[in-house]
Amino acid sequence: MAETFYVVPEEQHHALVAAVYRRRGYSGAEAAAGARFCTEATRHGIRTHNALKALHLDHQLGSGGQGCRPKAKIEKIPTRFRGAQVWNAHRKLGQATGYAAIEAAIKLADKYGVGMISVDNAFHYLWGGGYVMDAARRGYIAYTNCTAALAEVVPFGGKFPTLGTNPHSWGFPTTAAIGYPLVIDWATSVVAMGRVQQLAREGQPLPPGAAVDAAGQPTTDPSQAKALLPFGAHKGYGLSLMNEVISAFIGGSLPTLRNRWDQPPGEKHTCTFFFQVWHPDAMSSAAFAQGRSQAENVRAVIQDILGHGNEGCLLPGQLEAEAAARSARNGGLLFSAAEIDGFNALAAECRRARWPLAELRIAT
Repeated sequence: MAETFYVVPEEQHHALVAAVYRRRGYSGAEAAAGARFCTEATRHGIRTHNALKALHLDHQLGSGGQGCRPKAKIEKIPTRFRGAQVWNAHRKLGQATGYAAIEAAIKLADKYGVGMISVDNAFHYLWGGGYVMDAARRGYIAYTNCTAALAEVVPFGGKFPTLGTNPHSWGFPTTAAIGYPLVIDWATSVVAMGRVQQLAREGQPLPPGAAVDAAGQPTTDPSQAKALLPFGAHKGYGLSLMNEVISAFIGGSLPTLRNRWDQPPGEKHTCTFFFQVWHPDAMSSAAFAQGRSQAENVRAVIQDILGHGNEGCLLPGQLEAEAAARSARNGGLLFSAAEIDGFNALAAECRRARWPLAELRIAT
């Protein structure tokens, strides 16, 4: 039986989420960036990283802890490389930092063909796919990875969580070819911790082989999950390790101390981000078969991959595009009853009107 969703106007959602951020001390610009991000995640069906996740993370580890400093200013660290920038985010809100970084990388790509932004002392930016999707819609190829807020993943063959969920996100400008950007975005654990929280909220089990309990035993009960497992065994482990090593080059410190502010001073406890954007023209050989243009060649390659009996296969980004289309048809953002309850708790926090379930339309 299909889950029932309720329609909330985007303006109503944006106003509540921004109000919560403002009440927690963030500037108007930071609150707007946080609300914008949460709207985009929900519009595209990314329920694991919607406002409930973002504000819960902020309460636990951000402004409610020591991981994030409202109204912090980004510092640009001098470098001799023209196509690269290195930033100290000083624990600024992750979504505001992420949007600023992708914009800066795009400007560098326009000038140099490729742009790279490395960010130290950051607070988690949540759904990396949102940033690369934004760039891909505007005609750029984009990549980002980050270190997760906490070390919650057990290395392949190990027993103690020393890695983050450590996502990788790619965006490709394929709207002309298929109607939407290709977005390849995944945590390197079997599921993200946001998915664990979502399933607990909805009263649903975890898939087998995704998590272990406090005793290190496999569990499908999201309320008992204490650590996650990497996807694809050694392959997911290697990809997660990649983020930690890139972070180490940027300035990130020991993953087991990330956001562990009760630990002795001397080590850093913050996340890092890595962004790279390049202009498609910067990589074109202009020698495409059959006289095709670059855009025509991309379309031909995708059509070949989805041919030969593969016509029913999904492309990365397709489900997100379909979710966005459904949101547009319904004229707002779609939430479950349990999620509406979560938003009503946030409304109480900032003394705003509740969203009575009976007054919301049911999505089609």
